[in-house]
Amino acid sequence: MSERGIDLEFAGLTAVITGAASGIGLATAQLLHQRGASIIGLDLNEGELKNFAQWIQCDVSSSDSVAQAFAEVQKLTPVIDVLINNAAIGSTGTVESESEENWQKVFNINVFGVARVSKLAIPLLRKSKFPAIVNTCSVAAVAGIPNRAIYAASKGAIRTLTFSMACDLLKDRIRVNCVNPGTADTPWVQRLLSQTNDPAAERERLEARQPWGRLVSADEVASSIAYLASPRQGSTTATEISVDGGMLNLRVPK
Repeated sequence: MSERGIDLEFAGLTAVITGAASGIGLATAQLLHQRGASIIGLDLNEGELKNFAQWIQCDVSSSDSVAQAFAEVQKLTPVIDVLINNAAIGSTGTVESESEENWQKVFNINVFGVARVSKLAIPLLRKSKFPAIVNTCSVAAVAGIPNRAIYAASKGAIRTLTFSMACDLLKDRIRVNCVNPGTADTPWVQRLLSQTNDPAAERERLEARQPWGRLVSADEVASSIAYLASPRQGSTTATEISVDGGMLNLRVPK
């Protein structure tokens, strides 16, 4: 604990976070920073990271961009203690309506992007005493949601990839977990709502879909990510945490 009563459980540790400039990524970066971590944020834009983190421009859909970003990371630190794979995009549609181009685009960012980043981060994680990877997954990976075919498929891949990575990295004592948010109140969701004919009604529908009756906050997801990444959770691996207002497991009568 610090003199101000803040728990500095990440003191002395370095966290690399993709998609760190907004939404869940930004909330996670801020929280880990408050708890003592040095933050390296990988994103297309700097956003609010300049106030407390080192920003490195990175497009996870490009192998060259990821390689260049990690060349910069290694100039800053020889060790990564925490990797948060958070960068992702969404898509709305069914198997019938979605284009092959969009399948390739979403998987390239949401799935292949995680693989690209993890591949280059793992050698640096091996040097840590408390290495951890947390992947931002989704309730869409474990529950059928209408008009989310590509997004759900990509997050289903991230869920199983999390478990596969956890198994493969046991020998290195690198823990790998994921968090499954419901619909979160993020700038990305707000942009989607603004594009609908009736944003207020659409938001009300999304809130009603979650039994808790409201959207998940980015801070709530960040708190779960911090738990999974914490050096205190040395036996927590191949674990998923739902932050979905009860959407997965509750069946509330209407």
